[in-house]
Amino acid sequence: MGIQKQVLSFPKPLYGLGKSIARQVFHEVISAIDLRKAMVEKLKCAGEAFIAGEARVQLVRPPHVVAIGKAAVGMAATLDDILGGRIASGIVVAPELPAARLARFRYFQGGHPYPNEDSIASARAALEMVSRLTAEDVVIFLISGGGSALFETPCDQQISLKDLVEFNRVLVTCGLPIEQINVLRKHLSAVKGGRLAEAAQPARQLTIYVSDVPPDLPSMVASGPTMPDDSTVEECYRLAVENDLISKFPQTIRKHFTDRTLRETPKRGDACFQHSQYMCLLSNRDAVEAAKRAIERHGFYCEIDSGDWDADFRKVADRNLEVLDSLARNHPGRPVALVVGGEVTCKVTGPGMGGRNQAFVLYAARKIEHQDRVVLSAGTDGRDGNSPSSGAVADGQTILRARALGLDPEQYLAASDSYYFFRTLGDTLDTGYTGNNVRDVRFWLDFGNS
Repeated sequence: MGIQKQVLSFPKPLYGLGKSIARQVFHEVISAIDLRKAMVEKLKCAGEAFIAGEARVQLVRPPHVVAIGKAAVGMAATLDDILGGRIASGIVVAPELPAARLARFRYFQGGHPYPNEDSIASARAALEMVSRLTAEDVVIFLISGGGSALFETPCDQQISLKDLVEFNRVLVTCGLPIEQINVLRKHLSAVKGGRLAEAAQPARQLTIYVSDVPPDLPSMVASGPTMPDDSTVEECYRLAVENDLISKFPQTIRKHFTDRTLRETPKRGDACFQHSQYMCLLSNRDAVEAAKRAIERHGFYCEIDSGDWDADFRKVADRNLEVLDSLARNHPGRPVALVVGGEVTCKVTGPGMGGRNQAFVLYAARKIEHQDRVVLSAGTDGRDGNSPSSGAVADGQTILRARALGLDPEQYLAASDSYYFFRTLGDTLDTGYTGNNVRDVRFWLDFGNS
């Protein structure tokens, strides 16, 4: 009698519900990285000691607080609750401000993706506040993504706000990955690249940050205002030359590159970091792992691809599909999924509205045409580029539906107008600001029907 091979069967999710499943997974991801929950779980008070992971500071007197970034409002409010309102003074800089505000805090609505007057006013207020601190004081910095634009004042006071806006516009539309953009930003700034920490010495400093950068580059979060900077002015000059940026900069900024007058940022071992401690509260890994768990609950075999995905969106999509194809071959007939994180690069090539996530999905939609597959890509902050959406979702019928409505995918992609493409189809992801930012999450679903 021969040995019978056992065939395992799995309840298959329905492809017709694919986009709904993807949307639900993304909303579960946003819930899983809830900022308040993470802070309450990971930050503790024990007598006069305040404990944040492995970091520990003695709060002999109430601390001062500087909260910067897209998560600043929620982080400041939760820290105030954890400390029972025992905060001496604080500054909050965020893209949107709450109706209810904390006592002893000053609030600023900074600009994003380009700085505004409050961006400059908040940076100057923070510099003034921390420069008065003594060795007996503690300052807690709450840092999250978006801070590079929200919080800024230049080293050279001849550089106007208009110049800063143009400088940032050149950077965010040139196609460079965020870590290289921030190298350039740091060396023009009076608060980035560790210079805020430099101003706060000799106070004891604790930085609690939500990471929206690659895991090995924590000093790139909000351009690292409180962390040692590993980048150099020479790297800054090289990036500007290699990417033909200098001629595009405003004259007040251009001269610092042509005359090579940029000032170096403080490095590891500098005395200003002698009493500094750091704790990563949330990162892209948390979002990616939450997506995997949620997808598995829907009946998929799911893997995380932890490669370097900070590359051109087309190349990333092509490489993702190669891995997805391999998963499908290795698990025939079974629904499989691939989850990836990071932030793809997407050069702006037209006057439209959209961002890297919607461009990624638009390109990917053509690759999965007529297939029982779904792709989603979205930012965990709730905003994608210059659009009001966080991203988009597509399936194997998206291109067919678009052409039936007279929409040419190639034209919309070339015009950087992916938002209007997906809005017309009803396939944008509209979460509004999430009050958080741990980079992007994208995933591919293959329903195993081929």
